[in-house]
Amino acid sequence: MYDTDPNASPLNRLPWIVWALALPMIAAEIVLGLAEAGVIGGPNGIGWRQSAIMDYAVARNVSAYLWINQVWDELALRFGAFAFIHQSTTSALFAVVLLLALGKMVGEVFRWWAVALVFFGSSWAGALAFIWLVPYDNYPLIGAYSGVYGLIGAFTFLLWVQLIGSGSNGYRAFTLIGMLLFVQLIFGVLFGGGYEWIAEIAGFVTGFALSFLVSPGGWARLRARLRTR
Repeated sequence: MYDTDPNASPLNRLPWIVWALALPMIAAEIVLGLAEAGVIGGPNGIGWRQSAIMDYAVARNVSAYLWINQVWDELALRFGAFAFIHQSTTSALFAVVLLLALGKMVGEVFRWWAVALVFFGSSWAGALAFIWLVPYDNYPLIGAYSGVYGLIGAFTFLLWVQLIGSGSNGYRAFTLIGMLLFVQLIFGVLFGGGYEWIAEIAGFVTGFALSFLVSPGGWARLRARLRTR
């Protein structure tokens, strides 16, 4: 009934840049999860996650202090590392799954450096928006979701170009982000939500906007390429 390849890999092939982004998250979560379970680190291991959040999270008061005192190395470290540490194993799992799925779809069209630029550019833009707009000085931002939402923005860009190129309504491309925001709203009403959505929306907008610059050959060539797929 099915045409199968007995030699095919059980896992879909992913661009190497996607694994380069995902593996540090997976490794960090394995270490922190084992520490919380008491397998490694002894009694102190239980607090490793909170220590990691304190050391690498982005927050307004910490960022302002580092900026004013020109502690550039720690500021750069926080902006480089916060996306790879998560509040919980569940949060890390969802982030990695989304990263792998969206990274595959975007990475099949974008070059590796464009995927990296979208992810990190969206993460940093999300962090800056978070610092600027969150009303609490010590509220921390941690995790990959602003970067993942940037990849959602890039994927939305691809859908949008494809729909426009085929003469369809381009607004249909924004269905995914609309659905995610609606689900997030429901969860926030039912279980209470934080301010991470600020970074996620900023990440989405940044990923969508960057795609105009980093898509292969620009707008015209990308549209022609997608029309032939």
